[in-house]
Amino acid sequence: MLIQVINSASEAPSPANPQFAAADAVAMGADLSGASAPPTTPSVLHAGLSSVCNPASPIPLYSQIRERLRACILDGTYLSNGKLPSENEMVKTFEVSRITVRQALNDLQKEGLIFKIHGKGTFVARPKVVQKLVRVEGFGEAMLGAGRETFSLVLGTRLIRAGASISARLQLAEGTQVMEIRRQRFLDRNPISLDVTYVPAAIGTRLIKEDLAHRDVFEILDNDYGFALECAELKIDAIKADASLAQILAIEEGAAVMRIERLTFTSHERPIDFEYLYHPGNAFQYHVRVGRRRDAAAVRRTNELTNGTSK
Repeated sequence: MLIQVINSASEAPSPANPQFAAADAVAMGADLSGASAPPTTPSVLHAGLSSVCNPASPIPLYSQIRERLRACILDGTYLSNGKLPSENEMVKTFEVSRITVRQALNDLQKEGLIFKIHGKGTFVARPKVVQKLVRVEGFGEAMLGAGRETFSLVLGTRLIRAGASISARLQLAEGTQVMEIRRQRFLDRNPISLDVTYVPAAIGTRLIKEDLAHRDVFEILDNDYGFALECAELKIDAIKADASLAQILAIEEGAAVMRIERLTFTSHERPIDFEYLYHPGNAFQYHVRVGRRRDAAAVRRTNELTNGTSK
């Protein structure tokens, strides 16, 4: 699997198109009834935090508070998306200044353990989703192995004529019809990504009849249609969420978003699936392990795919 991290803007289309979504939105049977209310955290501090800080300790007061809060976040005392006690409560409990409390909270925010909403308070961040890049697999397949619940909402499907960018990636003549599939992906009933997929029209017209709410495209292509998926190329960069994308991902407009371009090949080294994946910047993490030594065949294959000379 080839991975390229890029810093400049690509030819990706606008990730969310409200007019298109409104015209073509199709809910695929997902149950959102349990996803409305975030976990509730008591407004009083946990007993493990209730003792006054030790001013005689060589450890700074803000560090003592930070570590106690971190421990309660990691052991589940304060639940994901739950609200932390207010700064005033912490000032009274720890008998420290507001500046000291804020320094502790700022450290935890930099680590990604908490986030603040102006006028509402401080909340525990959701743990980052980790996906290992060791094989070609769909998001649902990867999360199933981790015991997580996933489903999708199909926001829209349509046949379009491929422009220069899409046609080049799928090795089709420019103007050839391809199927575009837009899906909002959920993990443990929280929105985790927007996936915009492009496949040849003949495959796409079959795919849109499948249960895309509960099955990965890769699983269908491989198991049902008989396409042996061999490898994928990934390009990763960062963008800011516009208003439409922010609404889909349940984040603030302008927040950082990880954008991934993924091009997947069959065993005959033919591209079959090209997609843009958009994840909240603070919610997703790829885990990659790379080696230093490669045999001659691996070097040759990498060079062929990189230079576009594979047959």
